[in-house]
Amino acid sequence: MKLQHLVVALLAAGATSAFAADTYNIDPTHTYPSFEADHMGLSVWRGKFGKTKGTVTLDRAAKTGALDISIDAASIDFGFDKMNSHARGADMFNVEKFPAVTYKSTSFKFDGDKLVAVDGELTMLGVTKPVQLSVNKFRCIIHPRLKREVCGADASAEFKRTDFGLNYATPAFAPEVKLAIQVEAIKAE
Repeated sequence: MKLQHLVVALLAAGATSAFAADTYNIDPTHTYPSFEADHMGLSVWRGKFGKTKGTVTLDRAAKTGALDISIDAASIDFGFDKMNSHARGADMFNVEKFPAVTYKSTSFKFDGDKLVAVDGELTMLGVTKPVQLSVNKFRCIIHPRLKREVCGADASAEFKRTDFGLNYATPAFAPEVKLAIQVEAIKAE
């Protein structure tokens, strides 16, 4: 009989943890992945993507979560129309063939109660590679206008674009890319 009570208690604890996860929808008006990349060693070009969607699931008690983001590759913006058009073309982002850049988490890392990193897989140009996001800032509040919980973060990462097949102008342009991601997500009702 004691074994039966133990099994029921374990199932109840598992169910409690499963229901403790909250889902948040990425706010596309407050989420802009930006990047910087070398321009022939002369300067650093910066750009951002203007259209992002996705969800975040967060279970603070279990210190777990999931992140699923899709970026519209055609929304790339360097602040220079000619460069934007070139970047959308076949020798760079090839947006006709690969309209989205995606990121799917594999795990969340916490330091105590503080979210500090997300491990996941970035898919760009049809190539998927592991990329870790460092979470530099993370905070949730009850939004004064929305009257719902909104979480925001500042995250960063580095990778080589050539690992994903974006080889344009190498070696004259270094392959290293730095990401800086501002993200806000609204708790689902």
